[in-house]
Amino acid sequence: MDWPKGIGGLCYGGDYNPEQWPEEVWKEDVALMRRAGVNLVSVGVFSWARLEPSPGSYDFAWLDRVLDLLHGAGVRVNLATPTASPPPWFGLAHPDALTVTADGTRLTHGSRDTYCVSAPAYREASARIAGELARRYRGHPALAMWHVHNEYGTGCHCDHAAAAFRTWLRGRYGTLDALNDAWTGSFWSQHHSAWEQVMPPRATQYLPNPAQTLDFRRFLSDEMLAHFREQKAVLREHTPDVPATTNFVLGDWVPVDHRRWAAETDLVAVDHYPAADPPQETAFAADLARGWAGGRPWLLMEQAVVTYTGLRMIAKRPGEITRLSLSHIARGSRGVMFFQWRASRGGAEPWHAGMVPHAGEDSRIFREITELGALLPSLEEACRAPVEAGAAVLWDAEAGWALQAPGLPSTGLDYTRAVRQAHRVLYRGGVTADVVHPSADLSAYRLVLVPALYLISDDDAANLRRHVEGGGTLVVTYLSGVADLCARVRTGGYPGALRDLLGVRVEESHPLPPGTALYVSTRLPDADLSRLLGLEPSPLELVRRGEWVFAVNHGDDEQQVPDGPLLPPGGYAVRRARQG
Repeated sequence: MDWPKGIGGLCYGGDYNPEQWPEEVWKEDVALMRRAGVNLVSVGVFSWARLEPSPGSYDFAWLDRVLDLLHGAGVRVNLATPTASPPPWFGLAHPDALTVTADGTRLTHGSRDTYCVSAPAYREASARIAGELARRYRGHPALAMWHVHNEYGTGCHCDHAAAAFRTWLRGRYGTLDALNDAWTGSFWSQHHSAWEQVMPPRATQYLPNPAQTLDFRRFLSDEMLAHFREQKAVLREHTPDVPATTNFVLGDWVPVDHRRWAAETDLVAVDHYPAADPPQETAFAADLARGWAGGRPWLLMEQAVVTYTGLRMIAKRPGEITRLSLSHIARGSRGVMFFQWRASRGGAEPWHAGMVPHAGEDSRIFREITELGALLPSLEEACRAPVEAGAAVLWDAEAGWALQAPGLPSTGLDYTRAVRQAHRVLYRGGVTADVVHPSADLSAYRLVLVPALYLISDDDAANLRRHVEGGGTLVVTYLSGVADLCARVRTGGYPGALRDLLGVRVEESHPLPPGTALYVSTRLPDADLSRLLGLEPSPLELVRRGEWVFAVNHGDDEQQVPDGPLLPPGGYAVRRARQG
């Protein structure tokens, strides 16, 4: 299915929340959107309380006027189902559908994402509001795409979740004997003799069962996916020609296996908010999204015009909005979207920046937004060819979840950090890499990096062997291949499933303290890993797409583009490569 409907080139825009503003501001918004070159906005993401102010009572009049205004200005709409933030009346009517934390605390309404995705009342209310929206706007000319929910990731440990978890486990294992074997139930007297004894991993005295915790995250991913599928089915019934997606949010806390979800969406869309190293983090997120999309175009659904470090909100340097946006475009995004269009005045995020900041249109940020909007149409031809990547970095969400368990050889283990380091060294060495699952076809890559792949199946281990037998180079780092998919340690010596392939057998692990000189079989500093791979770090980002080359200078000094111009600090160029 083509997406988004009615937009032939690159998408440009962001989340638009007109319900936060008096109606006289709406016309100004639309005029500024036209000035900035905006052609797509996400509407209604957090508007459930305004759309359904009381159970079964709907108010669509304001949304009708908003969509009509946008259509009149030539701006298409990515219309959201608002199920990430139920209204106040929902929690009062269905207190059993509110989130329960692992320690047994039931949360109350007052923020977003306060619901249990397994609660029947929540699932019914979600499908109902999705159906009302689909019936109302199925023929509206502004409708280009459906935006289901927002940033799936909310887990719950209530009795609804427990019952659904047991059903999921029955489907996965079939019998209690198989479950007890997978969870090593004989350890610490955790052998289950009846299904009703099986619970989510709630707060407990000491170390939780790592296999139980891992399976619960798998369950949450599948349960949220079922919620997405239900809404998508309702939308598809009324609008069979309108694509539907949801925005993937990145982070170790997210219990969603986005690779498995990707096939269920009509396009892969991601939200990305880099912090410490925006250029490298942007490249990693973009390459990861392209891997989830199977090499097809994907969409940057959200980014910010400032940098959030976790401690501070820092204004991006002049030109940085464009440079990071170009990096996403170069690596496969079919557009550039922001959160949000206009910075809010109140609520929980009044200082979350917008394309139109608090200072208004007479501001550096809005001028850069307008300049970026003018640039994007000129890049359409360069984005038709696929991204060329000669290397791959393996990424498996479940392996990362397993390495978050307590009781491992070191508390310093961080899967995401290990994967990002492998990607970062390639990136700084000028190598474009795909980020793919261990089951992917690796035959196109001359180099594959395998960082800290703690869990691995026998089939995926065989896939790595085929890559080596086919002439590829495999670089495997510490703690890879050690455990099976139930987080059980493979016996016989480390690295377990990869022991014969690598010709290495390790009997003992000895994690070194911070600051000690490191050796090859443990975590290396970036500079050492670069030398190991024969790479020379550079601030010049180069991505090739067919005959086109995207070049971005993220450094403070001039950089020479091979067979191309000399780029000043912060400069960029998109040009045809010299042939022959």
